[in-house]
Amino acid sequence: MTEHPGRAVVITCSTRASKGIYPDRGGPLLVEALRSLGFDCDDPVVVPDGPLVEASLRDAVAIGASVVITTGGTGLSPTDGTPEATRSVIDREVPGIAEAIRVAGVAQGIPTAMLSRGIAGVAGRTLIVNVPGSSGGVRDALRVLEPVLLHAVSQIAGGDH
Repeated sequence: MTEHPGRAVVITCSTRASKGIYPDRGGPLLVEALRSLGFDCDDPVVVPDGPLVEASLRDAVAIGASVVITTGGTGLSPTDGTPEATRSVIDREVPGIAEAIRVAGVAQGIPTAMLSRGIAGVAGRTLIVNVPGSSGGVRDALRVLEPVLLHAVSQIAGGDH
């Protein structure tokens, strides 16, 4: 039996969802997937684009989350700042994850997936991954993440390769 993978945190980065203009659809998909992998995961934290994204990331790292997945704020609009917030928190990048998520989206026939600026990296012993805000983008990201997430978390915690 595999050891428990720990705690996961999902952060939805969306000014409109945080104001209740529309429901958060991507965050709940991520929570469900993380729970099915064995992570303890509360409902998504929904924050507006801006400084609360970085603060929420830092909070998740401080509580010892094994993995944090953000959804939203990875596009080209002036308010999309999730990658920059993430970059200010991580110690090192894991570029292959973000690259694979973009490739998966393009392979699904969504050429705009290549416009996602999401990044992935490690902050202390926490893996942080940015995924797109659309539910389709979340599903594409989950197809990439599900086969490798437990292995990545284990490695970050000092497990064998």
